[in-house]
Amino acid sequence: MPYKTIKKYIKTDKLKASLVKAAGVVLPASTSYDVLLEELFSDIVKNSTYDDSKDLVDLIPTHKLSLIGRKYESERSLPGFNIDEFINRYFYNLPSKSGLLNGTYILPIDKYITNLWSELKVTNRRNRGSLQMLPNSYIIPGGRFKEQFYWDSYFIMLGLAADHQWDMIDSLMKNFTYMIRKWGFIPTANRSYFLSRSQPPFYAQMVNLVATKQNKSSVYITYLPYLIAEYKFWMRGKNLAAKSNNGSHRRVVNLAKDAYLNRYYDKYTTARPESFKEDNDMVGKLPDEAQPQAYLDLRAAAESGWDFSSRWFVDPYDISTIQTTKIVPIDLNCLLVILEQTIAKAYRIIRNYVAAQKYTKLAEKRIENIQTFCWDNKINFFVDYNFHTGQPSERITLAGIFALYAKVATEEQARKMVELIKTSFLKNGGLVTTLIDSGQQWDAPNGWAPLQWVAVQGLRNYGYSELADTIRQRWIESNKLVYEKHSKLFEKYNVENPQLWATGGEYTLQDGFGWTNGVLKAFLAEEHDV
Repeated sequence: MPYKTIKKYIKTDKLKASLVKAAGVVLPASTSYDVLLEELFSDIVKNSTYDDSKDLVDLIPTHKLSLIGRKYESERSLPGFNIDEFINRYFYNLPSKSGLLNGTYILPIDKYITNLWSELKVTNRRNRGSLQMLPNSYIIPGGRFKEQFYWDSYFIMLGLAADHQWDMIDSLMKNFTYMIRKWGFIPTANRSYFLSRSQPPFYAQMVNLVATKQNKSSVYITYLPYLIAEYKFWMRGKNLAAKSNNGSHRRVVNLAKDAYLNRYYDKYTTARPESFKEDNDMVGKLPDEAQPQAYLDLRAAAESGWDFSSRWFVDPYDISTIQTTKIVPIDLNCLLVILEQTIAKAYRIIRNYVAAQKYTKLAEKRIENIQTFCWDNKINFFVDYNFHTGQPSERITLAGIFALYAKVATEEQARKMVELIKTSFLKNGGLVTTLIDSGQQWDAPNGWAPLQWVAVQGLRNYGYSELADTIRQRWIESNKLVYEKHSKLFEKYNVENPQLWATGGEYTLQDGFGWTNGVLKAFLAEEHDV
C-alpha cells in the first residue's frame, strides 16, 4: 500500500494532501539472499557453524547475488569446500552494539543511559542485504537487534524524552512516517523479512508523546494521514471477516453481529527467516497437514511481541500447540482503542466533526466488545478471548493491564484487578509477565520494561498511585542490582529473583538495551521530579 493509496485515504477523510510532510524519497525494498539464493541459504542453515538464524539472514553480500550464486554452484562440489569460508568471503555482518561502554568502572546508571544513546545510534541510508534504508538516524535495541523496531521505539522515546533528545525522537518519527508511505504500515523493523508483519501498534502513543511535548495541536494534523493508514492496515479485511467460515480474515475477527475485534496475523505460512532453524525443528515434528497453520501461528506470535509465551499455547508447556491466530488479544485491542480515539481527536482539531464522531463511535464500540468478550468474571481480570472455543482464555497474563492503560476498565473492574496484581503479579523485582513458568521468555519468572511502564501508567489512570510507585521502585532497584553486578542493562529481568539471569527464548540474553534504557530513564526522571 504505497503513497498513492495513502492519498486515497486522505481524500476519503477530507484531509488535504498538502498537510502531509514528505519523509524522504521512497526507494524500492531490497530482497535478502535467503529469498534470491534459497538453496545457498538452506545449505548454510544446515552446514554452517552459525548458531543464530538471525545472524544468517542479516548477512550483507559483498558482491552481486547473481555472481555469488554462480560462485556457489561452481565451488560447492569441489574437494575441501567449506561453507563458513565461503560465507566469510562473500558476506559480512554489522557488528553488534554492546551496552558495555567501559569495563574499568561503572558510571552512575542515569549517566550510563545518557551516554548509551550515541552508542545505539545508527544511520543507514542505503539498502544492505535484508536491512532496509531509512532516511534518518535511529536508535536500535542492541545486541542481535540492529534495526529500528516498532514497539521498542516508543519505550526508547520515553527515555529520549527524559533526556530532552527531541531531535532523535523527531528522526524516529520521520522514519516511521517513511515506512508508512513506503509499505502502508509499520513493519516489525526495517528488514525485508519483517515486511509481512507489524508489532503492537504504539504509533498513536508516539504521536501523543510528541504533541504533549510541543503543546501544539498541529502535530495531530501532521500525522493524521499516517494514523489513518495505520488503522486501515489493522482493519483490512473487515468486510470479509463475517463471510468467512471461522469469522476471521487477516487481522479482523467478527465475534457477533457488528462486533469486531482484532488479532495478530501474518500472510505467510513458512518458517520465519530470522528463526529458520528453530521453526523448522519444531514444526517438522508435526503432521504435514498441521504445518502451515503452525508456521502462521509462530509468525502471528512474533507480531504480538510476546514471542513466545504460554499465552498462545493450548498446552502451556508445549510450543507445538501454539494457536495465536485463534486468539483475540486484550492488549492489541486496547491499543487500537487509543488509535481510534487519537484519530477522532485529530479530526476534531481540523473541525471535521463527522469524521471525529465516526472514530469516537468506533472506539466506544470496541470498548463495548472488549467488555463483552475479554472480561473474566471468575477471576476478575481482563484476558484474551479464544474465538474458536467461544471462551475467555485460561491464561492470566499481564496483558490484561492494558485495559487500565487504555482506560477501558470500569472503576469497579480496576479495583478487582488491583487485588490480583498485588497477590499474584507483584514480585520482588517488579511485575511478572504471566503466572506460568513454561521456559518461554514471555512467562514467569521474567519481567519486561514495557509492561512495567504500561502497568504504572494504567494504575495511575485509576488513582492507584501507591501501587504504581511500588512497581516503579522495585523495577528500578532490580535494574540497578543487575547493573552494579554486570555493568550492563538487559532485555528482560528475573523479577522473582533479581539476582538470577532472565532465561528462556530462542537466543541468549541480550544487552543494550533499548526499551530497558528508555523505561528506566523515564522512571528515574520521575524520581528526580518528586
